[in-house]
Amino acid sequence: MDNTIATLRKQRATYALVTRAAQNEDRVLIDFVGTLDGKPFQGGEAKDYPVVPGSGRMLRDFETAIVGMSAGETKSFDMTFPEDYHGKDVAGKQVTFQITVKSVEAQVLPEVDSEFAKSVGIADGDVARLQDEVRGNLEREVSRRLKGRNKDAAMDLLLKVARFELPRALVEWEMHRLMHQTAEEMEQRGMMKKGAQLPPELFRERAEKRVKLGLILADLAQKQEIKADPEKVRALVEDYAQSFEHPEEVVRWHYADPSRYQELENLALEESVVEWVMARAKVTDQAVTFTDLMGN
Repeated sequence: MDNTIATLRKQRATYALVTRAAQNEDRVLIDFVGTLDGKPFQGGEAKDYPVVPGSGRMLRDFETAIVGMSAGETKSFDMTFPEDYHGKDVAGKQVTFQITVKSVEAQVLPEVDSEFAKSVGIADGDVARLQDEVRGNLEREVSRRLKGRNKDAAMDLLLKVARFELPRALVEWEMHRLMHQTAEEMEQRGMMKKGAQLPPELFRERAEKRVKLGLILADLAQKQEIKADPEKVRALVEDYAQSFEHPEEVVRWHYADPSRYQELENLALEESVVEWVMARAKVTDQAVTFTDLMGN
């Protein structure tokens, strides 16, 4: 809870000019120019560019070079780009950067008070209520992630023990469905031109896994008479709705459309299958830290 509130404070941080040398988490305004074999390269030059050392938004060697510099100071340093860097002209190559620091600003974090609580959505500014909401949200997220891990383990087990030939037509259909879905998402993010195509083969392994798992679940549900319990469906949607400002509206929205309700039934059926597997498989409990769970 404390770490989450600390993150919320950083997201709302302001900056104040300082006269000392730059440190991690400062905001440093710089001019820089990079050269490869003595010549500037594309994307290697900028003016009045803000960098926060330690944030990981720039390459680590670049951010590290800024630490210890003061306003008005200029320095040059060599740096090697990673082999898999997106800029192919400099990937895996050593370049020289010259940096000039224009200003250094220290991060100023807001106090955890009534105004801060209001800024994160607590209308009455009650700090205790903020802490309760953060704790409740974290507990729900922990529960979801633990369920997700156990579900993945159960599904992987089913995939491992069930052996049969996959219907080619179903796999091909799923490959193309995944291909079109991914292309649309990439178009929306500006990562791909409209109408561009992706090779269907990229999605074969994922498609085979999804088709196989779908057939296994359908067969298990039929033979073992596993059904989507309406109470389990209701619990799923109510748990999901708690993350929103008006949970009751979210619940009504899901129940208002048959296709949305069908998705919930499918999730509830998967949960029931996981419970069926867990009751019959050899299960070993494994401890996991909060940090590892949330970081995965």
